[in-house]
Amino acid sequence: MTTLQNVNTGFPAFYDRAKVGKLYLPDMVAAAAAGQVSGLTPSSQDQQRVMLLLVDPQVDFIFTEGSLSVPGAVDDTRRTIEWIYRNAGQVTSISASLDSHTTFQIFYPTWWGNDQGEHPAPYTQITTDDIHRGVWKPLVEPAWSIRYVEELEKGGKYSLMIWPYHTMIGTPGQSLVPTLSEAIIYHSAARHSQPTWLIKGSIPQTENYSILEPEVKVPKHPLGGVNTAFLDTLAKYDLVYVAGQAKSHCVLSTMRSIMQYFAGQPQVIAKLRFLMDCTSSVVHPAVDFDALANTELNQMAQKGMRLVTSLDPIG
Repeated sequence: MTTLQNVNTGFPAFYDRAKVGKLYLPDMVAAAAAGQVSGLTPSSQDQQRVMLLLVDPQVDFIFTEGSLSVPGAVDDTRRTIEWIYRNAGQVTSISASLDSHTTFQIFYPTWWGNDQGEHPAPYTQITTDDIHRGVWKPLVEPAWSIRYVEELEKGGKYSLMIWPYHTMIGTPGQSLVPTLSEAIIYHSAARHSQPTWLIKGSIPQTENYSILEPEVKVPKHPLGGVNTAFLDTLAKYDLVYVAGQAKSHCVLSTMRSIMQYFAGQPQVIAKLRFLMDCTSSVVHPAVDFDALANTELNQMAQKGMRLVTSLDPIG
């Protein structure tokens, strides 16, 4: 008879840490079966309610072969998965976002062109000055596109970046990392806790770094504003742990949204725990994104959010 737990690690027997960076069909049957016999109590009985919020833990960001691979993300994900297994009895629920894109979006080459019929290469930055000089022209929704770039520059966080095609809906790159899928299924079965999935990034007219709001609001779109319903749900937990990819962009932007929404509620900000060893930054030849992200995270910590590691006890 096959044991459902590895006695050497304490992790479920189906879990193979060497497979974290591999693409395969998750063994949902084994994961659910191991969770069902784990002996953990239902999450409805938790005295302390803990949420794990995972930002875009998807193949394209995490695997080395992914189209927007973040260096260090495979090891980050391994630590996240093992944190889940070690703390499954204390984690009440897991929420995860899924970056989800289509062919024509404002940050893809398809949206922009020049008089020579060329499209911008990935990692091209497009500024208001570029548009006025005719370096790049919007091929879709020109009036909105020009105003969008102007609004981004006013905000002062990011300029418009043309990204490689990534997390395209229906492709393997959009999928959750398989070993992480198994961990979430295990936790769900063990704790009788339904995971929450947040789909973001599918509005063509805007970038959507934060999982809680687009970079520029799109009032006529149902997902074009701030997701206050989910933010209000966060506030009901005693602790909220955050991890995912990439620290410098989507994770940091998500933290900005949370910090801004609860700016007048320090008791909520004090519940936030940022898993520093479960996230990494985009690497750029000219911009030290990691240093910028760490500076901002340290500023958040001064306001009550706590920076922790996956080996720290829950609390």
